[in-house]
Amino acid sequence: MLKRPQIAVLAATAIISCGAIGGIAVPSSAHAETVRQVLPGAPAAAEPQKLTREAAPAVSGNQSEVERFCSNIADAARDRRYALQAAELKQLQTEVDNRIKALEEKRTEYETWLKRREVFLARAEEGVVNIYAGMKPDAAAERLAIVDVNLAAAILMKLESRKAGVILNEMDQKAAAKLTGIMASAARRTDPS
Repeated sequence: MLKRPQIAVLAATAIISCGAIGGIAVPSSAHAETVRQVLPGAPAAAEPQKLTREAAPAVSGNQSEVERFCSNIADAARDRRYALQAAELKQLQTEVDNRIKALEEKRTEYETWLKRREVFLARAEEGVVNIYAGMKPDAAAERLAIVDVNLAAAILMKLESRKAGVILNEMDQKAAAKLTGIMASAARRTDPS
């Protein structure tokens, strides 16, 4: 089953092809009237008694009945095609508006979740820093050597400098150098990259 936009395309194709078929001979009578075709869905035609005859266009010797037919329905087909396109655009606009609304709701939900997460992480970081601050330096150094280097550097940066220095002193030289490098790059005010 064809959808409305496909029907409009087929109608437009038929109109265009009407001009290309000009060479086909169509039997005509001497009394033939010019009939204006109205496409389905177009405005209703006027009552028969109110119709007036259109003046027949000047027909050149090579203009056929098909060409005249095509020229007579061109306006109605174009109007119908525009109406179908306008209806489709209106439907698409409604769909886009609904999607934007859903995205805004998701964004609001995400922002709320992100705020709760940041509060939780701030509390957790304070707790973790307090735990390492209370540990003996050799035990803290041993634990921080196992933890992810970025996390270990963040913990050391939040500790008092004296406590962090003692913990770094207890660590392996390579691990301490790596952590010191990360902490130094994080302390820069400008982006090193």
